[in-house]
Amino acid sequence: MVAMGSSEAILQVFRAPFIKPDSTYSLGSFIKYKKKSGSNVVRLFKCSSIYHQFPASPTTRIDNLKDKRFESSSCKCQNTGSVSGFTTENENSTWFVDNAKEFNTIQETGRSPNLLGSEDVQNIEKENESSLSDVIEQEAWDLLRESIVHYCGSPIGTIAANDPTSSSVLNYDQVFIRDFIPSGIAFLLNEEYDIVRNFILHTLQLQSWEKTMDCHSPGQGLMPASFKVRTVPLEGDDTATEEILDPDFGEAAIGRVAPVDSGLWWIILLRAYGKSSGDTSLVERIDVQTGIKMILKLCLADGFDMFPTLLVADGPCMIDRRMGIHGHPLEIQALFYSALMCAREMLAPEDGSADLIRALNNRLVALSFHIREYYWVDLKKLNEIYRYKTEEYSYDAVNKFNIYPDQIPPWLVEWMPNKGGYLIGNLQPAHMDFRFFSLGNFWSVVSSLVTVDQSNAILDLIDAKWADLVADMPFKICYPALEGQEWQIITGCDPKNTPWSYHNGGSWPTLLWQLTVACIKMDRPEIAARAVKIAEGRLAQDKWPEYYDTKRGRFIGKQSRLFQTWTIAGYLVSKLLLANPNKAKILMTDEDSDLVNAFSCMITSNPRKKRGPKNSQKTYIV
Repeated sequence: MVAMGSSEAILQVFRAPFIKPDSTYSLGSFIKYKKKSGSNVVRLFKCSSIYHQFPASPTTRIDNLKDKRFESSSCKCQNTGSVSGFTTENENSTWFVDNAKEFNTIQETGRSPNLLGSEDVQNIEKENESSLSDVIEQEAWDLLRESIVHYCGSPIGTIAANDPTSSSVLNYDQVFIRDFIPSGIAFLLNEEYDIVRNFILHTLQLQSWEKTMDCHSPGQGLMPASFKVRTVPLEGDDTATEEILDPDFGEAAIGRVAPVDSGLWWIILLRAYGKSSGDTSLVERIDVQTGIKMILKLCLADGFDMFPTLLVADGPCMIDRRMGIHGHPLEIQALFYSALMCAREMLAPEDGSADLIRALNNRLVALSFHIREYYWVDLKKLNEIYRYKTEEYSYDAVNKFNIYPDQIPPWLVEWMPNKGGYLIGNLQPAHMDFRFFSLGNFWSVVSSLVTVDQSNAILDLIDAKWADLVADMPFKICYPALEGQEWQIITGCDPKNTPWSYHNGGSWPTLLWQLTVACIKMDRPEIAARAVKIAEGRLAQDKWPEYYDTKRGRFIGKQSRLFQTWTIAGYLVSKLLLANPNKAKILMTDEDSDLVNAFSCMITSNPRKKRGPKNSQKTYIV
């Protein structure tokens, strides 16, 4: 009886995790796969007498694996009357089936052996997770490569989405500059430089280079939102064709908004390419230097704005629909600061660049001061705003933007943790947008727009509010969602931006890679690893959606595209960086001593205490 009980217990140990009653393979049962040379078979690690195998290929996808049937599920172990066919792998009492050897499980003592200790079970679970992760990662690479667009025979970018189940393509078959950034970073991390180099040079050719009086044409220096490779008849010869690049500067986009972030991302990717590949010849080219200068001149141009932040319309960035982010949205300011820092590294020192570099340095100092001082909110700052006096006139006013304390939303009073803080979404006269916008906060950490203490406080807040910002799918694009009458007024009753969907509190897996870079910079990669693990459990099964809906991110977005390229690329970049954190340096910028000293001087002095003649050096009201 003891022998029978012991044998049955051993069989149950091996049956339970790996076999379902209908002998159908499932993700939960997958432990380890192994490709043997000369064999196109994926083998599952299991009881050797209860084995299952199925054909596999390099492009085998998770959803396909789930539908495979095992070729064999019969147990060939000996009956309980003669318990044999088992052996240990090592001295830790981990039991495996081996039909070539036998042993007595009872031995002389007559006691049942210790089958699997808790440590052994944990090791098996880790192998299970690791192997499944490898399969998902391989699928992601296959899908990313399938999305590559070629121009004149060379790879030039990746389309936004490659969903074979959708009959409505819209503009998802185009190469978007902002969408290609994670794809480009993934290729750089994988030492595939040609596609990124081609993308940089060809988008540079699409940059608007001529001034125009036509209000429907892009301004000088503007980068397109996207482009499409089209095949058209060759002029003068109807029998031949040629490929052309057809850019969209926002003329065809919903809302007709020009993309402010495209040029900023282009500069950031250009620097990342140089640092990753070691190819300095690209940035030294005259056309590339000219492209950088044109973007900077467009962003640094004088206007009617009184602040060092960049003034933009609603929808000029990742949030490209009406969401109340017009004015000085945080995402644009973080990318603006990052692009200025990157450009300063890459601009060639020459007489023609002196004025531009001087203006760039002045803006960096003023912008960092402005964001750190006036966009930052934690429990202490919130209490200061709560006690603000209003209608203050003078240069020494504490409440410089005439913020009314009643603007503090009730949700924030309860939501703000004791430890942690973040940068608000927007700041304008008599208006503070207290929503938490993820990309702006992540990139403020990456670019050193915020201090080290503020950077850690942002990660502290993410950790403290994990259930709200991550929950079942990372990462909330903003928190909280606009609801009720507020949603009606601010979004114009946008049927796609309903509460907790799309840009209005939806969950976007592509944000994983920005979170990962921020966490690595602050030496807290475990936060990103935890988020990636959550996403990894669903992304492949759900066919790589564009975004998720509901407050916890439980549902695939109601209008979400499947096989969304920047979802796939964002996951890959996160995995690659967590495996090799040093490579994240191609995206980071560190605050230099000159900025620190200038910032300290601005804190201790008021730049406009006295009226007088204008200084020769340009200043900004902070």
